[in-house]
Order: sequence, then C-alpha cells, then structure tokens
Amino acid sequence: MDISIFFGALEQGLLWSLMVLGVYISFRVLDYADLTVDGSFALGAAVAAKIIFSGSDPWLGTLIAFLAGILAGIVTGILHTQFKIAPLLSGILSMIALYSINLRIMGQANISLLRMDTIITSAENLGIDSKLAVLILGLAFAVIVSLLLWWFLKTEMGFAMRATGDNAQMIRSLGVNTNLMIILGLGLSNSLVALSGALVAQYQSFADVGMGIGTIVVGLASIIIGEVIFGTTNLLRNILAVVLGSIVYRLVIAIVLQLGLPPTDLRLLTALIVTIALASPIVTNKVQKFFDLKRGAGNAYHSKCSQDI
Repeated sequence: MDISIFFGALEQGLLWSLMVLGVYISFRVLDYADLTVDGSFALGAAVAAKIIFSGSDPWLGTLIAFLAGILAGIVTGILHTQFKIAPLLSGILSMIALYSINLRIMGQANISLLRMDTIITSAENLGIDSKLAVLILGLAFAVIVSLLLWWFLKTEMGFAMRATGDNAQMIRSLGVNTNLMIILGLGLSNSLVALSGALVAQYQSFADVGMGIGTIVVGLASIIIGEVIFGTTNLLRNILAVVLGSIVYRLVIAIVLQLGLPPTDLRLLTALIVTIALASPIVTNKVQKFFDLKRGAGNAYHSKCSQDI
C-alpha cells in the first residue's frame, strides 16, 4: 500500500472521527436513532464554506458551524420530547428540513474553497509542513474532543445523560429531567457532526449540499468496527475505540479501492462492513459452541472407550 494513501486514510479517519463521536453520543449514550446527522454534517460544511467564501476568518466559520449543529440537534430533541414525535421520524424531519436550509445558506448546490484561506492554511502559516498540517490538525481535534467528551460524561450531568439512555424511567423517578438530557445530548451530538463537516469541507476544498448523505451509516460502521476490534471495557476505552474505528474504516475503504473496486460500490461495501461487524460476535459465539460440543462429544467417546477397556 502506497504510504501517501495510508496518510490520506489516516487524515480522513481523524477528521471524520468527530462525526463518529457525535453519532456515539446519540446511538450509544442516549440510545437514540438520530438521522439528523445526514443533514447536520452538510450544515457544518455549508456554514463554514459560506463564511470562508465571504472572506471571513476560517476559525470563526468553524466555530459558527459548531453552534449551528447544536441548534439542529436541539430542534430534533424538541420535536421528540415536546411534540412526542418518534425518534426516527423527528430525525428524518430535521434531515429533510436541513437540505433546504443548507441550500439557502450556500445559495447554490456547492461552494468551492480552492485558493481560499482555511484553518489548514492557517496551520501552514504557523510553519507546519503542508504535508503534515491536516494530520496534526485532525489529531489535535480528535484528542481534545475525546478528552473533553470523556470528562463531560463523568460529570453529574454526563452521568444523568448516560442514565437517560440506559433506563429513562428509573432516572426520571430520581428527579432528573430526561427530556432536557435528550435535547442537550442531541445538541452536543450534532455539534460534533457539524464540526466534522466543517473540517472535511476545508480538507477537500469544497462543500456540497449532498455530502452528508449516508453519514449515519458511516458513523455506525465506524462505531461497530471500533467496538469489535478494540473492546468496550470502560468509558475512555469506548471513546478511543470510536476514534480508532473511524481510522480503521477509512483504511479499509482505501485498501479496497486500491484493489480495484469502483467508487460507485462504496455504499455496498459500507453495508457489507456493517453487516460483518454486527454478525461477527454471533458467528464467533456459534463457532465456539460448535467446537465446545465437538470437544465434549470427543471427551465422552474417549471416556466410554476407557470404561469398556
């Protein structure tokens, strides 16, 4: 494998890991199937690209993209908690609405950021080698966000949010406002997704209204791959597994493309990866039981032969 392709996959894995952390909050912490992600990822890209294209500071554009993601998640949370719309449907409604909102923000289907100053060029201006700028930025964002998320989920509010996902009825009986926890959790989740979208848009030098399609599947695939490979024994390990799962997912995609798979088959490949990752624990368990039974039958046969002798 070409080393440049490996570094490209590593860069993308780190930038997309923020999106995966956002999906982890909704999917694992809150136990909430949130499809807003497909819209909020493009929202972050649209907001950051529009602000950068207008000549404003790229760091300001990235920050506003982060805040826009919070609003998107809060709207989904209100649709579910205040209007009693099912989680799946509330996410779909927000995702559909965000498609039109993103078009409104950009004023067109896509915005090119070629020859525009982004946070990547800001890093290069600080003297960081252009070949390492994306890698260092992606690593810095992934480490800082992971540590902040780990710290937050260990606070009193973080415990209440995790308990809301584990057993909402029990934690509600203890006086916790679970509706508020869901709204805050979805706001935090989509803020990270939008931040990832803003970074990816600056990395690939364009934002497109359709760039968020399938984001939720990529997020789920990365989470499941990370959990299967790296385990989930404690909270910090869970978060690290999510980040590493994002990198592994991008490496797998890069390797398969190198083997000659057409890019048009990437969706099919993603579905296969998720299926294999989900099925692997069950298949492993059945294979283990099969060999245990076979070993038990063999031992019984030898024991019977010994008695006969």
